[in-house]
Amino acid sequence: MIKRFILIVALLTTVVSAAQEGTSSPYSFYGIGLTKFKGTVENQSMGGIRMFSDSIHLNLRNPGSYGRLKLTTFTVGGSHQSTALKTDSNSESSRTTSLDYLAIGIPTGKLNFGLGLIPFTSVGYRILDTTEETSSRFTGRGGMNKVFLTAGYAVTTDLSVGVDVNYNFGNIQNNYTTVQNGIQFGSRHINRTDLHGFNLNLGLDYQRDLNENLKLYTVATYAPQMDITAEKMSNIATIAIRADGTEVVVEESDETFPQGDLSLPSELTLGAGLGKTNKWFLGAEYGRVSASDYNFNSGNSFTEVQYDNASQYRLGGFFVPEYNSLTSYFSRVVYRAGLRFEETGLNLSNEGINEFGMSFGVGLPAGRNFTNANIGIEYGQRGTTNSGLIKENFFKLSISLSLNDKWFLQRKFD
Repeated sequence: MIKRFILIVALLTTVVSAAQEGTSSPYSFYGIGLTKFKGTVENQSMGGIRMFSDSIHLNLRNPGSYGRLKLTTFTVGGSHQSTALKTDSNSESSRTTSLDYLAIGIPTGKLNFGLGLIPFTSVGYRILDTTEETSSRFTGRGGMNKVFLTAGYAVTTDLSVGVDVNYNFGNIQNNYTTVQNGIQFGSRHINRTDLHGFNLNLGLDYQRDLNENLKLYTVATYAPQMDITAEKMSNIATIAIRADGTEVVVEESDETFPQGDLSLPSELTLGAGLGKTNKWFLGAEYGRVSASDYNFNSGNSFTEVQYDNASQYRLGGFFVPEYNSLTSYFSRVVYRAGLRFEETGLNLSNEGINEFGMSFGVGLPAGRNFTNANIGIEYGQRGTTNSGLIKENFFKLSISLSLNDKWFLQRKFD
């Protein structure tokens, strides 16, 4: 199994780096794109909270949770999203389908490990701006991905700590084409940025029985601000537009810029919740992202764009009617729900770009060793129509499979 997993990771690293477009939001025009949700379908179905962890599920949002793993766990998830985009005068729609994560967790005792691949940001937009004098087209694609190695250690039965070491890689390409009416030639400007480097995420997971029917859950995670390498290049061309709309390059020149750094902002999350083991759970989290430290310029320079520190609020939980029922399958199903409100940190024309989402999901028992399938749905909104901006309403369907097995067993023979 592990050899197959490593092969899959290698193949998907190639595939994802070559075709990273996992969004159609015009807000991915700015910076390094929209930040993707780093978590499983189970996390997402509970409003994105990261505090709940157990011995049979991977929690990609908190490295401290790995200290609780008892079974080798392989998980893969993907999603399909439909988005309606609206301004004061126009509306459009789009659809995207993406692979969201691939990961494995391996328990070896008190010290457990994880390995996986997950998209971090995504760029994908097509914008046409037409006036009586000019026609301009903006397109972008790409994004940044993470390959992560996680270690989690069970300090006590109540407390576990962990760390993610993430290698970030990817590229972003922004194209800008403009043609003046009545003039034979136009111009095209392509900016490409290749990104690579490491960052860390630290996690603490504390659970304690308050009595036989009530358990306390707390979590703290912190990702310090770290710099990764950004290598930029630019292509400027004079073009002619054929009748079918294709571009013909008449003259072009390339420019390479000195290697620079991209600062990934620090992020702190604190959360607490209550629950009864194998029955119910409810928790809330607060997150703070120091997005004002963000220093990336993709080549799209606009004075009305800035990044502010961002707050994030999440509430979620689950309910299991009867986890060990022998007569009713649906009594063993995990029913999840959650809410979230998140500031992205992006500020356009003095308007903060915020997100709201409400989610629901189920965890379906699917085999031996607690193997399960998970389905989640989320309805959300992003942005605003104020100041000539765009409001997005999206519906996201996510599906994952979590496979569990026992490794490193010492076999005995009579």
